[in-house]
Amino acid sequence: MTLPSSGTHPIQIEQDVVLARQLARKLSQQCGMRLIDLTKLVTAVSELARNTMVYGGGGHMDWQIIEEPARTGLRLLFRDEGPGIADLKLALTDGWTSGSGLGLGLTGARRLVDEFELDTAPGQGTRVAITRWV
Repeated sequence: MTLPSSGTHPIQIEQDVVLARQLARKLSQQCGMRLIDLTKLVTAVSELARNTMVYGGGGHMDWQIIEEPARTGLRLLFRDEGPGIADLKLALTDGWTSGSGLGLGLTGARRLVDEFELDTAPGQGTRVAITRWV
């Protein structure tokens, strides 16, 4: 089954995190991603989806398959309306973890993808966009 080139997946409960990983895997395969790149992307998705649920109080993962003349990519946007990240510098420190999740933190997720964008402010939620190119 071919998935649409864009869409939204809710992330509210633990099962949604599992489904987000499965969706990312299917979309990566659809893009023709190599197994190693697919694995890295799915690992980043696991971390970011869990962060969206735990720290953001739930949110969404939007996806878009990007077709360019020389390459194809998968862009995923994790968004929530939670409290935001109060200490962004600390959250982006290598090795820092809150104690739950995979222990990768945002820096680990950032290392696993080709492009990483973070937009957050206290009281304004968080948006993390990641892209992996084939």
